Amino acid sequence: MIAVTRLNGTRFAVNPDLIERIQEHPDTVLLMVNGARYVVLEPMEQVIELIAGFRARVVAGASRVEPAATASTEPAAPPPRSI
Repeated sequence: MIAVTRLNGTRFAVNPDLIERIQEHPDTVLLMVNGARYVVLEPMEQVIELIAGFRARVVAGASRVEPAATASTEPAAPPPRSI
């Protein structure tokens, strides 16, 4: 999520994956994939920087995650035989 500011000064967070377009005329408008529009105080370049920072944090976090245990490439030992 990125935090942005409405024209009245209140802050809110938006999922940058749901932003379809950003327009600046002169106010910055975030156009969402669901058709919602948010007018924010931050200029377009700053919103783009916020999105890039968010994505960098996601990638950095993913690189710190331990890889999932993978199956061994050696064949499994056969089960013990019963007599």
